[in-house]
Amino acid sequence: MDLPRGIVDRFGRPMAALSDLTKEQRLTLQGGDLGYYVASNASGKVVTLSAALTISAVWACIVRSAQAMASLPLDLYRKTAGGRQRQDGALADLISLSPNADQTPVEFWEGMFSWMLATGNAYAEIDRVNGRPSSLMPLPATHVRPFRNKVSGELFYEVREPGTSRPRVIGREDMFHLRGWGFGGDEGMSPIRWGTQSLGAAMAADEASAKMFGSGMQASGVLKTNQRISPEQRPQLQAMMSEYAGSTKAGKLMILEAGMEFEQLTLNPDDAQMLETRRFSIEEVCRWFGVPPIVIGHSAAGQTMWGTGVEHIFLSWMQLGINPVLKKVEQRIRKQLIPLREQRDTYAEFNREAMLQMDSKAKAEFIRAMVTMGVMKPDEARDKLNIEREGGAADLLWMQGAMKPMDMILKGK
Repeated sequence: MDLPRGIVDRFGRPMAALSDLTKEQRLTLQGGDLGYYVASNASGKVVTLSAALTISAVWACIVRSAQAMASLPLDLYRKTAGGRQRQDGALADLISLSPNADQTPVEFWEGMFSWMLATGNAYAEIDRVNGRPSSLMPLPATHVRPFRNKVSGELFYEVREPGTSRPRVIGREDMFHLRGWGFGGDEGMSPIRWGTQSLGAAMAADEASAKMFGSGMQASGVLKTNQRISPEQRPQLQAMMSEYAGSTKAGKLMILEAGMEFEQLTLNPDDAQMLETRRFSIEEVCRWFGVPPIVIGHSAAGQTMWGTGVEHIFLSWMQLGINPVLKKVEQRIRKQLIPLREQRDTYAEFNREAMLQMDSKAKAEFIRAMVTMGVMKPDEARDKLNIEREGGAADLLWMQGAMKPMDMILKGK
């Protein structure tokens, strides 16, 4: 879609028409900072996306969530009088078989979820053939900015690519945009941008702990002597003592003279590691990303890593953390990729049951109880297992017939 002449961006600058711009090489993230500058905070640390990823809790929250959601089967369905049918075709292949020439579905959705979780937005340019989506090419969220035409209010996207002097502009209909949580604007809100104070504190704690271990966990000490040290001798003493600093020099024999004594200022291991501070930092990061600490391998004091309590935590995470994100993607696919005339009956859906496959015993008992009590049809149970329906008798309600009223038993019926 070509931009009308005279369109201006959010800063009032004239934007070029799409026909005047050429597609440059796709953006990559190899060997460079991920950008996304965020103002410094009270900790004195400047938090960028790259800097935030050095915090193990941030990395784990994004990786665990993105991998869990991207690994779920995604299929296209059409509503029918008898329930629903899985659909085949170009669109089904696009979202679940080959999003583009380079990526598998898991790789594509993993990247989209990662951008969405980290920056609040994920973008993919839609290439079309005869008006139908043919590929989804992901774009780094740090290089895309949505803006609206001040005259018409129409939404466009400004993409800055390397080697170009001016941005490329993409219309709303050609941009697959996933928005994270927000207040309904054109962009989602980033936990890294808004959590800069918490993340900065975590970075400062990690750095302080690393420096402490780099010094061999040896705190600064006091050099005592009963003689007066001249100003010229002080730098010499400081240089001499530096020869014994650092973890690589631990255990080195120190030689003192002129009645000097070295008294170390002791620091116990708990203080050196700042265990409580770092524990709180992990829980604070998890709070920003909506991930239970147990998911990233961190358990609260006194909490076990196994048992039914942990199982319920995972179920709660799936319901409150993962399901809302999956719902956003499903609705965006329906709105953006499915033709308007088909949107009422055709939809995409992640198979959430796949997350429960690990507990096959509990799942089998649940399905068996629902079918034998007449609550669920066998075909509906097959839907839960992501198996094609059989139809016929399998589309009827069944009940266990072993129990009978006493009067029927006495009558031999």
